[in-house]
Amino acid sequence: MYTLLPGTRAPVKVWTDPDDIEAEAAKQLRNIGALPWVEGVAVMPDVHFGKGATVGSVIAMRQAVSPAAVGVDIGCGMSAVRTSLTAEDLPDDLGPLRRAIEDAIPVGFHSHDEQVDPRRVRGVDTRGLSNFWAAFDDLHVGVSPLRTRAGKQLGTLGGGNHFLEVCLDTDGQVWLMLHSGSRNIGKELAERHIAVAKKLPHNADLPDRDLAVFLAGTPEMDAYRRDLYWAQEYARRNRALVLGLFVRVVRGMFPQVTLDEPISCHHNYVSEEQYGGVDVLVTRKGAIRAGKNDLGIIPGSMGTGSYIVRGRGNPDSYNSASHGAGRRMSRAKAKKTFTAEDLAAQTAGVECRKDPGVIDEIPGAYKDVDAVLAQQTDLVEVVAHLKQVVCVKG
Repeated sequence: MYTLLPGTRAPVKVWTDPDDIEAEAAKQLRNIGALPWVEGVAVMPDVHFGKGATVGSVIAMRQAVSPAAVGVDIGCGMSAVRTSLTAEDLPDDLGPLRRAIEDAIPVGFHSHDEQVDPRRVRGVDTRGLSNFWAAFDDLHVGVSPLRTRAGKQLGTLGGGNHFLEVCLDTDGQVWLMLHSGSRNIGKELAERHIAVAKKLPHNADLPDRDLAVFLAGTPEMDAYRRDLYWAQEYARRNRALVLGLFVRVVRGMFPQVTLDEPISCHHNYVSEEQYGGVDVLVTRKGAIRAGKNDLGIIPGSMGTGSYIVRGRGNPDSYNSASHGAGRRMSRAKAKKTFTAEDLAAQTAGVECRKDPGVIDEIPGAYKDVDAVLAQQTDLVEVVAHLKQVVCVKG
């Protein structure tokens, strides 16, 4: 159940102890609640301070949207699929499987040498693909030189907290899971529109200029929504292609494998929704949609596992739930706090990188995902608990 964050104009409903919210994040949330266009805010239990706007915030606005409340990785999200494989099918040495995944799917800042044609990857939905790429020419003029790069990055992972995993559920069934977004093109579009919003006169006196908004019926809003929805589609197509390449690797090693229907969900995006008869634009930054019976994915960290959940459709949270465990310390602090030896200990039993380059992703830098789940039992129910045995990071 939620409590109300005091000192706000619009209701800010919090699914964690307000005293546990870091001071910087609480200030961001109060600033959001003060905006005149805000109908209400739902704060997820994985909440933490974010650039521009709070991670773990669901913001319902009337006739307005804040691009920083979406974030720069537009459309970032998760995909997962249960396979017919079981733990007994996996070899004792999972190193070759990890290396095969890394060879097939570029990570970090890398891209494919040539653009991958999704029509040549089994199982990838390519409906509307030609129209999607044709719409690139209508995007913000500043990204026009990035068409080739965007093409080559389709079907790539990225860095930071993005990952590819082979997991086992509590019944020993093998799942494939991934976390990725709209890559560089989404970031470039977001940053350009955030800069535009900050210069608009109606945003001059905001408590936080990072929360600058676009207003409905303006050319700036129309341009942002056009680019936003394109980037959300790019992110969805990127995850689908990454999953297709991932499955290709697994199928090469286990030809007998069959797959269930994949689960996919954004957690940085905008949606047009209605609550209490009021039409609102809902931004979810670090939150998933959890409408009645919606399937979603809530990951922990690279050593603690993840959850498949089913939404309960709670309107108090604008049909939303957390997108993960959430960070409890910054990347910089994690690098100062932990060592490669700590990383190896905290990821024992997982075939993954254990070098200093991913210390900022160490499980100890994240909140307890089980505690996060326990705080939102009115938002989601658990369908499956997964534990990774292979983790690929950028």
